[in-house]
Amino acid sequence: MNKNIIEFIKYIKLEKRYSGHTIESYQNDLNQFESFLLKYFNTDKIFWHLVDKKVIRYFMIDLQENKISRRSVARKLAALKSFYKFLVREEIVAKNPTLTIKTPKFDKKLPEYLTIDEIEDLLHLPEHNTFEGLRDLALLELFYGTGIRLSELINIKVSDILMSENLIRVLGKGQKERVVPLGSMAKKILQTYLQIRSQYAENSVENVFVLKNGKRMYPMAVQRLVQKYLSQISNIEHKNPHALRHTYATHLLNAGASIRVVKDLLGHESLSTTQVYTHMSIDHLKSIYKQAHPAASDDINHKRRR
Repeated sequence: MNKNIIEFIKYIKLEKRYSGHTIESYQNDLNQFESFLLKYFNTDKIFWHLVDKKVIRYFMIDLQENKISRRSVARKLAALKSFYKFLVREEIVAKNPTLTIKTPKFDKKLPEYLTIDEIEDLLHLPEHNTFEGLRDLALLELFYGTGIRLSELINIKVSDILMSENLIRVLGKGQKERVVPLGSMAKKILQTYLQIRSQYAENSVENVFVLKNGKRMYPMAVQRLVQKYLSQISNIEHKNPHALRHTYATHLLNAGASIRVVKDLLGHESLSTTQVYTHMSIDHLKSIYKQAHPAASDDINHKRRR
């Protein structure tokens, strides 16, 4: 791997504190760009200052010709923009060739979410008389009741739960800590689970959620159990923990919560990230309008105009 790419990866990991997923994606994208440049310039060494806007456009065209989706091309361009910003900062190059390159447009899919009835059905699925059943129920309650991410949930320690204050401390993206409210139902289930957890968890494990063998839960185990439960009550395409996060945000907005409050609860850096949920909330309002307002029905309007 090119030494400048290595230094950039260290920078976004240690200084920018990007998530592990983003770091891995950027590294793969830059390695792909490096391979393209070696072939493009027919050389065995990269000179970043020789790369101009035209070369980057050729790279993007090459990606599209190889059936890479616009969404993936947009992410790779984002990696290049961030990389060249770093190169300019380090005075490795004088100009940033990505500044005037526009991100490819692509259709944004609205996040999938569960209805309130589906959530009710979901939370009735786990058994209450077994360790794993109580753990799964507490896990599902926290996903829906707090909107936290998978990585945040598996890293919650017992000391992070502030029962008397009805709060939980979570460590979000960029290692940024925030507190989220703990609802009464989630709190009740969590208290019951914690009583039995101590019989299974290894002494060295501080994490709240553990496997039956006493070790801390890992991401794939959580993914699998969430998929198992969601498959029983919903037809949404992506049956994963993020669907419960989407549901949390959507239900809050549909109930009248401020988008700025939802932004802070979700731990979003930018309000634009949260705004995708407003489209879903608007659809909800439209459906209520059609059901409730006398002027919304085509049949009624037709009768009035006859």
